[in-house]
Amino acid sequence: MAGMGKRMRPHTLTVPKPLLPIAGKPIVQRLVEDLAKVCGEPVDEIAFIIGDFGKEVEKNLVKIAENLGAKGTICYQEEALGTAHAILCAKEALDGKVIVAFADTLFKADFKLDDEKDGVLWVQQIENPEQFGVVKVDENNVITDFVEKPTEFVSDLAMIGIYYFKDGAVLKDELQYLIDNNIIKSGEYQLPDALKNMTEKGMKFSPGTVDEWLDCGNKNAIVYTNNRVLHYNQDTDMVASSVKTENSVIIQPCYIGENAVLKNSVVGPHVSVGEGCTIENSVVSNSIVQTNTTLKHANFTNSMLGNFVEYLEYPNELSLGDYSTTGK
Repeated sequence: MAGMGKRMRPHTLTVPKPLLPIAGKPIVQRLVEDLAKVCGEPVDEIAFIIGDFGKEVEKNLVKIAENLGAKGTICYQEEALGTAHAILCAKEALDGKVIVAFADTLFKADFKLDDEKDGVLWVQQIENPEQFGVVKVDENNVITDFVEKPTEFVSDLAMIGIYYFKDGAVLKDELQYLIDNNIIKSGEYQLPDALKNMTEKGMKFSPGTVDEWLDCGNKNAIVYTNNRVLHYNQDTDMVASSVKTENSVIIQPCYIGENAVLKNSVVGPHVSVGEGCTIENSVVSNSIVQTNTTLKHANFTNSMLGNFVEYLEYPNELSLGDYSTTGK
């Protein structure tokens, strides 16, 4: 999770993308909680590979791991040198069974790790494979090749950014081989090159499938992901008991955080509202409103507002960063 999140600006100017909230929880927290559920055994350690996010962020990440009964480790990628380089920044954690996950993706699935396989790479069949890294498989459903953003059709099975390795030490050696031999593309060391070397040496990776792949790469994607997570949790009460409502309607599913105030408003469906927000005389649907934000006379959908925003009287589709002020 060391990237700068440029596609999510202005929101990532103040908050790292994996800490943006989805239904009241940071993306990375939801990801590691979901992965812990499918492991089928206790998780010993969660290593977070980050940039310079600050000590408060690091403290929160460690707490996420500890809440799952795991040791939280902070690792740093100081230069953007690619996915293989990033993973190797956590080389001390690459031992035994390892899951590697990129923290800008969530998933909905019901699977368990298969200890008999050398590895599993989770994929999703997509319509636009030229925008993703894809895998080719043989007649036995074993992965035979990895192609990054193919210009011609070779496969429509896109890697979603979640990988299981039976032996993390082998992965570590292959990543180090790329660095030592300067196997680099467009200035970056790429994980698929290590995976290709491993398959050529006889390791067999299988494609894993998920029911739904939820990307968090840009504003529209993250709003859609928020929608889907709220849908999957619609049987859970996600409205805090401290929320105050006056002549207002909450159309479920919604997440409404602590001490939010709703006056003369309609909120929902598929809206997440952070703690300390005030919404007055407004209609909001299918959107994310982060903490301590004030909305008055607003009417919007498919939108994302940051923390400490003051928004008055502009019905539009929005993407406003922290501390923005609009209106009269």
